[in-house]
Amino acid sequence: MSRTRILTIGWAGWLAILAGVLVGLLLGLGLFTFGYGQGASYLSNDPGACANCHVMQGHYDSWEKSSHHRVAVCNDCHLPHDFVGKWTTKADNGFFHSLAFTLEDFHEPIQIKPRNRRVTQDACLYCHRETVHEMLPVEPGGDMLNCVHCHGTVGHAQR
Repeated sequence: MSRTRILTIGWAGWLAILAGVLVGLLLGLGLFTFGYGQGASYLSNDPGACANCHVMQGHYDSWEKSSHHRVAVCNDCHLPHDFVGKWTTKADNGFFHSLAFTLEDFHEPIQIKPRNRRVTQDACLYCHRETVHEMLPVEPGGDMLNCVHCHGTVGHAQR
């Protein structure tokens, strides 16, 4: 009787089983990678988590020597300050950093991407708007120099 049931599953049934197995494999691989890569640590505000990847050790070391060491952690400068923006950027960066590091497809030393440079610029303005308000563009979204153009060693000394 069970042999008859197996034969009567049909193509749709076999495709559903195959899809279930593939989803299970992907989920298992994802959970393994998250655990192996210490993914939970990236959900914290601990700067040490950024140094889990060997390519970030120099950036972490230079941050420890920077003028911002006592007032800002990685998330303060490299993530938006609103809830949705913070977690969207964290997820985006987490996925693409994991992909690049797993496939060893990244520039060394690691370089900031344009979208993350905008996040960092917004973070500078978030904390220092009152100091630099005279230098801000007249129109929202207007051109201005990135703060790190002149202050490149503020967050990461000796770079």
